[in-house]
Amino acid sequence: MNTSFPALIRFTDAPLELPLPLHGHPVAAGFPSPADDHLEGSLDLNRHLVRRPAATFFVRARGESMRDAGIFDGDLLIVDRSLNPRPGDVVIVAVDGEFCVKRLCGEPGAGVLGSDNPDFPDLAIDSESRVEIWGVVRSSVRSHRER
Repeated sequence: MNTSFPALIRFTDAPLELPLPLHGHPVAAGFPSPADDHLEGSLDLNRHLVRRPAATFFVRARGESMRDAGIFDGDLLIVDRSLNPRPGDVVIVAVDGEFCVKRLCGEPGAGVLGSDNPDFPDLAIDSESRVEIWGVVRSSVRSHRER
């Protein structure tokens, strides 16, 4: 298995701003409602998804072990290295040199790294394991159209 970390896209301290239109009314996910052309303003995803640009990186998820957390194969994960990981957080972690995305169960450095899919085993962490948490997953971006 490849032990090098996947290619990272790092922000600078001054990310490019790209405000896009934000419509003022939610879109029905059930039955259609009358269209409304009202714009609420603009939304810059950098400001919405990236709180600490210098400590943030993106990485793509691979596999289905975090499916029940809403993270699917190919999703773009937004990871913040400045956050202190807490039990229950989804984290990017290196275990014995292998990188993965898991749920932190127990205190950092001890306990279990959980899979959010019953078809995949959790990873028990013992004193022999080399574990390094690279960051906390703050958000994910999923494409709803094939590439």
